[in-house]
Amino acid sequence: MDRFFHVTERGSTVRTEIMAGLTTFMAMAYILMVNSGMFSALGTVSYGAIYIATAISAIIGTVLIGLLANLPLAQASGMGLNAFFVYTVCFGFGLSYANALVLVLCDGLIFVLLTVTGLRKLIFDAIPQAVKTAISAGIGLFIAFIGLQNAGIVVNDDATLVNLRSFNLLGGNVTWADLFPVIITILAVFAIAAMSYRKVKGAVLWGLLGSAVLYYAVGLLTVPGFYDAAVAPNLTSDFLGAFRDFGSQAFLKVFTEGFDFSAYITAHGTLDFVIMFLTTMLAFCMVDMFDTLGTLFGACSVGGLLTKEGDVPNMNRAMLADSIATCCGAVCGTSTVTTYVESSSGVAEGGRTGLTSMATAVFFFIAMFLAPVAQLIPSYACAAALIYVGVLMMGNVKNIDWSDASAAVPAFLTMAFMPLTYNISYGIAFGLIGYVFTKLFSGKAKEISVGTWVIAILFAVMFFVSR
Repeated sequence: MDRFFHVTERGSTVRTEIMAGLTTFMAMAYILMVNSGMFSALGTVSYGAIYIATAISAIIGTVLIGLLANLPLAQASGMGLNAFFVYTVCFGFGLSYANALVLVLCDGLIFVLLTVTGLRKLIFDAIPQAVKTAISAGIGLFIAFIGLQNAGIVVNDDATLVNLRSFNLLGGNVTWADLFPVIITILAVFAIAAMSYRKVKGAVLWGLLGSAVLYYAVGLLTVPGFYDAAVAPNLTSDFLGAFRDFGSQAFLKVFTEGFDFSAYITAHGTLDFVIMFLTTMLAFCMVDMFDTLGTLFGACSVGGLLTKEGDVPNMNRAMLADSIATCCGAVCGTSTVTTYVESSSGVAEGGRTGLTSMATAVFFFIAMFLAPVAQLIPSYACAAALIYVGVLMMGNVKNIDWSDASAAVPAFLTMAFMPLTYNISYGIAFGLIGYVFTKLFSGKAKEISVGTWVIAILFAVMFFVSR
C-alpha cells in the first residue's frame, strides 16, 4: 500500500490515511439517508432500493478516484443534483424515474468524452465567472428550501404561495403531534451549526442521528399511538428487503424502461422533448462539472496538495473517475455522482493519498448492510441536514463582485431563480441570459464568448418552445 499510494513519500502513514478515511465517511454518510428519503418521494422506488444504489455508487466512485488519481477524496450522489433529479426533472417536467436516469447516464458519457478530448475546458470557460460562483449558492438555497418544506416549517399559502407554519398550540388548529417534529428539526440545525463551529467530526451526521433519537423519544413519551404510526412500520423492514428492492426497482432501470419517452412526447411534442432533453442534460453536466472542479481545488488546497502551478494533481484522472462513477450511478439507479466537499475534512485530518479513499469506500460498504436501521431516520432529521448543507453551499457569494452590475445581476438571477422556480436549470439559464443582455446593453458585447452565446441561446429557445 505504501509503494502503490506513495504514502510515506507524501508525508503520511497508513494509520493516518485510514483515520482520515473514517473522518470523511462520517462527514458525508448523511447522503445515504437524505438521498434515499428524497427519491422515495417519487413513489416508484423504495427507500431501501435507493439506499443500496447510493452506497454502491459511492463505493465505486470513491475507489475510482483513489486508484486513478491517488487523491484522498470521496464521491457519492451529489446534493443539489439529486434535488434537480427528483423535484425538477421528475416532478417538474413530468419524466419518469427511469427517464431521468437516461439524462444522468448521458451526463456521465458526455463528461467522459469532454474529459478525454479536453473539450471540458472550453465549456467551463464559456460560463461567466459570476454565474459559476452563483450556481453552488443557488443550489444551496434550493435544497435548504426543500428541507424547510419537508420539515413543515415553510408551508403553502393561497395568498403568498409560501408562509411560516403556525406554532400556536393554544388558539390554533395545531397539535403537539404535528409541532414537535418541526421544533426538533430547528433545534437540529442549531446543534449541527454549534458542532461545526467546534470542529466536531461528522457534525451533520451526528445532528441527523441525534435529532432522530430525540424524535422517537419525545414521540413515544408524549404522543398517544406514536409507536403504531411511526415506529412499528419501520421495524418491519428486513435486511434483505433493501437488496431485493434495489434489484427489482432501481438496478438497470435506465436500460429496461428509461429510453421510452413516448408519454412525454405525446403530451408535449417532439420538438419540446428535444429541447428539454438537450438543455436538461446540459444543466446536469454543468452543475456536475462545477461541483467537481470546485471541490477538487478546495479540498486539495486544504491539504497543500496543489502543484507548484496551482493545479490539482492528476486532474483529468479525477474528472474521469467522476464521470465513470456517474455512469455507474445511473445504472444502479441514482442521480449524478460527484466529488464531495466533505472530503476536505479527511484531508484536514492528514489524508494525503488514495488510501484515504479506499478506507472511506470500505466504511460505505459496511454501511450498505444497515439499510433497515437507516430507514428509522425520520424525514424531519434529514431536513435538518438539507438546511445546513444549504448553509455550507452559500459560502461562495463572498467571491462575487457585487459592485459590478454585469456580475451582480447574472449572479443574483442564478441564485434567485433556482429556489423560486424550483428548478436549477432555470437559474443557470436566466443567469446566462442575464449576463448576455447586461454585457450587450453595456456596450461590452465583445466580452461575450461564442460558447456563452450558444449556451444562452439554447436555454432561451427552451423557454419559448417548452413553457
